[in-house]
Amino acid sequence: MNITIVGTGYVGLVTGTTLAEIGNSVFCVDIDEKKVEGMKNGVVPIYEPGLEEMFHRNIQANRIFFTTDLKEALDKSEVIFLALPTPPGEDGSADLSYVLKVANDIGDTMKDYKVIVNKSTVPVGTADRVRQTIASKTDVPFDVVSNPEFLREGFAVEDCMNPSRVIIGSSSEKARNIMAKLYQPFTNIGVPIINMDERSSELTKYAANSFLAVKITFMNEIANFCEKVGADVDLVRLGMGSDDRIGHRFLFPGIGYGGSCFPKDVKALLNSGKQEGYDFQLLEATESINKTQKVILVPELENYFGGSLQGKKIAVWGLAFKANTDDIREASSLDNIKLLLEKGAQVVAYDNIAEENVKKILGDKITYAKDMYSALDNADALLIATEWPEFKNPNFELMAEKMNNKAIFDGRNMFPLELAEQNKFFYKSIGRKLITQ
Repeated sequence: MNITIVGTGYVGLVTGTTLAEIGNSVFCVDIDEKKVEGMKNGVVPIYEPGLEEMFHRNIQANRIFFTTDLKEALDKSEVIFLALPTPPGEDGSADLSYVLKVANDIGDTMKDYKVIVNKSTVPVGTADRVRQTIASKTDVPFDVVSNPEFLREGFAVEDCMNPSRVIIGSSSEKARNIMAKLYQPFTNIGVPIINMDERSSELTKYAANSFLAVKITFMNEIANFCEKVGADVDLVRLGMGSDDRIGHRFLFPGIGYGGSCFPKDVKALLNSGKQEGYDFQLLEATESINKTQKVILVPELENYFGGSLQGKKIAVWGLAFKANTDDIREASSLDNIKLLLEKGAQVVAYDNIAEENVKKILGDKITYAKDMYSALDNADALLIATEWPEFKNPNFELMAEKMNNKAIFDGRNMFPLELAEQNKFFYKSIGRKLITQ
């Protein structure tokens, strides 16, 4: 099948590459000429485990192509995926200008029947707006489908190749049959395909992400309470997660959630509720709690230094919002760095993958270390903001030699408490016993 993907961000590029991997011809469209030229030359513009090898394999096999010309790609394809950004506005509402602009362009150039697939996370009713926009420009028949993605950054290729379910939101039998044919390589091995109307499909994505944000936030609340009563959140989450009605996933406490999905989708659902006169009180609390949770270790750092961080050198391990990605959108590291700088601290950070993206935002406001240990040179304390695997088993003796104070503030609960205790480090984590020197 010939497929066009409009937008080559995380969702678009991973979706396009994996659809090419199962034998389709995929035309990736982006307005960024430099980015398109780079992809033609084999440059993968994002970091995602497993993507680069698959990307190069499908270029060599002539199954994936890159262009800035929407009409050229449109003429060759029956299915058009819209994988465009929907950034939050000041009120939290999803900005649909990119989606509707492309819908308008499709209406201007479409010559024969197409299935237009919303892959972007969009508010309820967007399929109707896309349909109206295209129909205002052409009499050529087409269908609009909602087909939300459920990709985890860091595992996006794996999730694309092994989806837990495929949701097709469409009132058109013809479009549903075309989408079923497209996803047949996945569904014929037991992956369920769930057909529903467009509005239910659109809401499913928001509901799923918002629920996971609530789950993380609830666990962070439990972790904070554990510290008050002397319980161990690691044991609590094991006990909770063993209940199959709850499950173990998304029960790991830390310094809040970030990324491109959870914060944006919670805000968008809150805004959609307000537009309909509905108040999502649980989501309002979730958003408020998460904002505080992201920087919950900064007061702990202040207390350690007697109430002031002025002139203190704080090493930060990890800048990405989570491990195995270079995405720094809504990353807790940025919130912490901003607050540390406001309080007069110096910051030296290490994240080999996300560093370049942070430099575009912070520039020379902080120092960037070449490796995790050089970040510790004369550091007064270490703050861990991302759970990169290389941080899991560090050389504590070397750390002690390099640091002015053997003090770790761990926002991702990377180490067993015994390890910090054995190495005589001050160790503050989330929801667990404080280890003092």
